[in-house]
Amino acid sequence: MYQVKTYNAIAQAGLNTFTKDYALNQSDQPDAYLIRSVNLHQETLPKSLKVIARAGAGVNNVPLEAATANGTAVFNTPGSNANAVKELVIALLVIASRNLMAAASYSAEHTEADVSQRTEHDKTKFNGTELLGKTLAVIGLGHVGSLVANAALSLGMNVIGYDPYLSADAAWNIAKQVQRAASIKDAVKDADYVTVHVPKNEDTLHLISTTELNAMQPGVNLFNYSRIGIVDNAAAVTALNAGHVAHYYTDFGEPQLANRQDVTVTPHIGGSTIEAEVNGATQAAKTIMTYLETGNVKAAINLPDLNVPFNAAYRFTVIHENVPNMVSQITSKLATANLNIATMANAAKDKTAYTIIDVDDLDHQSSQQLIDALNAIPAVTRVRLLSHN
Repeated sequence: MYQVKTYNAIAQAGLNTFTKDYALNQSDQPDAYLIRSVNLHQETLPKSLKVIARAGAGVNNVPLEAATANGTAVFNTPGSNANAVKELVIALLVIASRNLMAAASYSAEHTEADVSQRTEHDKTKFNGTELLGKTLAVIGLGHVGSLVANAALSLGMNVIGYDPYLSADAAWNIAKQVQRAASIKDAVKDADYVTVHVPKNEDTLHLISTTELNAMQPGVNLFNYSRIGIVDNAAAVTALNAGHVAHYYTDFGEPQLANRQDVTVTPHIGGSTIEAEVNGATQAAKTIMTYLETGNVKAAINLPDLNVPFNAAYRFTVIHENVPNMVSQITSKLATANLNIATMANAAKDKTAYTIIDVDDLDHQSSQQLIDALNAIPAVTRVRLLSHN
């Protein structure tokens, strides 16, 4: 029986995904955490913890170095809330183009008896523009960005995309009408609207700052529904004060953005829909089960991809440092135990490596001795033995 500990309110549909082999919140030594927004940085991860799955895109609330040192695989659920974010960005594009925020505020403030005559006189103050024929620059063409780009095309917009890390698989999801820019400056220089959809890391912190903002044409509308820090908010305020940026829409508030007519802050609701919560919880539950039952890894944050058909009777998985001579040390332990290897695979990601070894014959006594021997290798972090039984 696998033990799973949940944090936050996890969609019931996701919890229902677990099979009868999984118990929820019944042990202080769980095999898995299923989380959303809980901050784990002050937590001591139990040695029993083999996997953390976050029902969401970001993992800034997970101590990745501590998890890796503990031999704990960390996964997120990329794409689970992509449609939710796309729909909100498209809605805000319409809102921006038609001055709907200002128009709604005007109507809320003028409810007197002659409101019909007054609004008829004043409505020209809120004349907007149409999105048809306007240019949208999409920075980042992954799960969310590709959906936004395709949806904007459907609205008749010209779409220019920039993503130096675009994978071949992701490229298939992008309509051929999306123009590709060679740099951020090329993407934004003629854009009426600019939206960013990139993960947050050292390379993307302040990706949109003074240089990029100055490359945009005056009157541009800027959107950050990615992560706080992707847009340099101090630089954005400077551009707003200069009238270079007409309006800034973001899901991530900071004091310097407060009480401005030219800034719209939403309370981090980009991915907050019922459907997205179900998608994330379901995807996270399936990820946990796949990893615990097969050891296979796809798109982990701290482990390399390794997907090996589990056809043998037993499987050893070994998380270890990415240093020379590890594979030979591991296989020599199996040779000493007189075990024949049916299948073996190894891959590395940064400083961490992962090895899968399948064997057909194994008895209980020799299996524990082998696990102890593998764990005794100095660079080994975690050893697991899986079986089909």
